[in-house]
Amino acid sequence: MELLEVFAVVVEQVSLNKASQILNLSQPALSRKIMKLEEELGAQLFVRKGKRLELTKAGELCYDHALEMRHLERKFKQAIQLYKSAGSHASITIGASLTTLQSTTPDLINDYLQNYPLTEIKLLTGKTHEVVTMVKDNKVDIGIVASLINATSLHCEPLFDDHLCLVLPAGHPLVQKSGITMSDLNELPMILFSKGTWYRILMDELFNRFTIFPNVQMEIDSFEAIMRLVSTCKTATLLPKSYLREDLIRNNDLVLRQLTELEQTKRTTSIIYSDQAADHQESMRFVQQALNYFIKSH
Repeated sequence: MELLEVFAVVVEQVSLNKASQILNLSQPALSRKIMKLEEELGAQLFVRKGKRLELTKAGELCYDHALEMRHLERKFKQAIQLYKSAGSHASITIGASLTTLQSTTPDLINDYLQNYPLTEIKLLTGKTHEVVTMVKDNKVDIGIVASLINATSLHCEPLFDDHLCLVLPAGHPLVQKSGITMSDLNELPMILFSKGTWYRILMDELFNRFTIFPNVQMEIDSFEAIMRLVSTCKTATLLPKSYLREDLIRNNDLVLRQLTELEQTKRTTSIIYSDQAADHQESMRFVQQALNYFIKSH
């Protein structure tokens, strides 16, 4: 490697004198290194043309190889540096609902892996109460839930507040209506989250409070499926604002309408962990980075 790098510098400087200054070698010492490389390869690498050095065909092949080795060495050093900054291989298991895994979790994981790429992250799904049980039983290191959890032996860190939005397909009668109220949702054909999910509980509480009886045509766990079906079936839905990325709205030809009552009905998405996980360095690193991520993005 050393002889190849010395040779490459000589080629790039086209002068033993300039190369010797860069390499901090005397010219005789530099000449000996080039001669040693030629002896090892059994081929002449340079020919002199006056004061200039020109590469032979063998020299051209050797220079190409030297550049490749330089690139590989740089890549290797970067990988070692990345390994040292990321620490040793680690593993984190995260529990979340299917909708949270589809919306909130990917951005968090991507942000974390930017800094700790060697971490293996496993994901388990379940409804909120199931995720809480997973965390309590230490089946997962961390849970991400659309709720504030107050339970003994569990730590709960709020990430962000969210509210529901009315989502309509383009061309729906309510798209053009000004001043939509909660009464407009009465008997409105809708696709909603399945019963038992936190956001469905939130919706049912809202319906009960305003004495609304929507025409629930389908109940689905996946918010992405809901968005596609809303467009296809020309029905309405209620979805959390945090799920509604601009590209999803645009690609599914949907329209958002805000209602004051919906904006006032907030739910906090939180990250939860047990006392045991609090002693797990990787878990706490993920928790802290998740908190920092939402401080920056909200």
